[in-house]
Amino acid sequence: MDARFTDEQDEIRRTLRELLTKRCGPGELRAAVDTPAGHDRALWTTLAERLGLPALALPEAYGGVGCSATELALACEETGRALAPTPLLATAVLTAPLLLALGTGAQRAELLPPIASGRLTAALAVPGPALATALALTGSDRHGRWAGGGRAGGVQARRAEGGWRLYGQVEQVVDGHSAHLLVVAAHTGGFARSRVLPFLVRGEAAGLTRVRQTALDATRPQARVQLRDVPAELLGGDAVDVLAALARLGDAAAACLAAEAVGAADRVLERTVAYVARREQFGRPVGSFQAVKHRLADAYVQVQAARSAAYYAAWAAVEAPAPAREEAAGGLALAQALEALRRAAADGIQLHGGLGFTWEHEAHLYFKRAAGDELLFGPVHRLRAHAADTAHVFEEACT
Repeated sequence: MDARFTDEQDEIRRTLRELLTKRCGPGELRAAVDTPAGHDRALWTTLAERLGLPALALPEAYGGVGCSATELALACEETGRALAPTPLLATAVLTAPLLLALGTGAQRAELLPPIASGRLTAALAVPGPALATALALTGSDRHGRWAGGGRAGGVQARRAEGGWRLYGQVEQVVDGHSAHLLVVAAHTGGFARSRVLPFLVRGEAAGLTRVRQTALDATRPQARVQLRDVPAELLGGDAVDVLAALARLGDAAAACLAAEAVGAADRVLERTVAYVARREQFGRPVGSFQAVKHRLADAYVQVQAARSAAYYAAWAAVEAPAPAREEAAGGLALAQALEALRRAAADGIQLHGGLGFTWEHEAHLYFKRAAGDELLFGPVHRLRAHAADTAHVFEEACT
């Protein structure tokens, strides 16, 4: 494994950081999350057209850049630093890989080029209490019980004249209120012979109701999606294994989420160090006190360890041999990154003193990002427990 970044990867990080520094400051961030879309559409257009962000991990045949999940993770690290509210996670990390893996040739040709250009945004709608379960981050479920098990609840699909119809409701759909396209996991076949299949639902479909929900992390907008006799198109065919595809997606998505959390942790730690260096108490900078130095040093070590884990997970999702990819490196890296972000954000709030506890300061936004991502993709202890089970850690220890 060569841990050095290529010139192209360095350029992606540098250019993106410069742009977000100019276009996504604290004022712009707060203004964007208060819009109905929950993100700055002009910024998203710039990121797509100038930097090709949604196209990074898509093949050139579909208008993509032809890079991999590694470059996408590096981009997520920079958007995480700024807490940039964009559809990047929902569109490029969670949905586009499923379209590429499961879609027919015609579906890929129709949908991936506009996604690569930024004109089309997409969201993944997975029924159940936790997206982490469907992505196999906190457990394995080869029967799709997280999707409702074919009983009442979840999303049900039935054949109708001219195609498929969907019924049901999905909570906590990231960017689901503004996405032009939804990929919905739904049960079909009734309870006895039920199976989960993926469906495409257009944002303007009749019978589709989407309501943005109040979320702990306002920079990660979520929606409740209700489907009442909504026309849908089967993604791929009847033979697709959406459960296996979601499990494969989970590890790469976790690597991107881990890199995003590392970027956020690095930024809040950087701001805290700068603040304690200029804030004075008893005639000297607060940062000169040994207790503060030790606290920040511990946070720094934790953030750097999380960065190494995130980079390895991004590399492993693409380059590692098949046995190594089965060891849930992404989930483990995500656990470490979320823990580092929570620690750095909590220390930042406290070391900023009374200022850090105000709504006007940005420190609480980073803490909410850590807590919100744990609710969506964790919690940390379950991420680690599943990674240990996948790697058979405790089985080996007992033999």
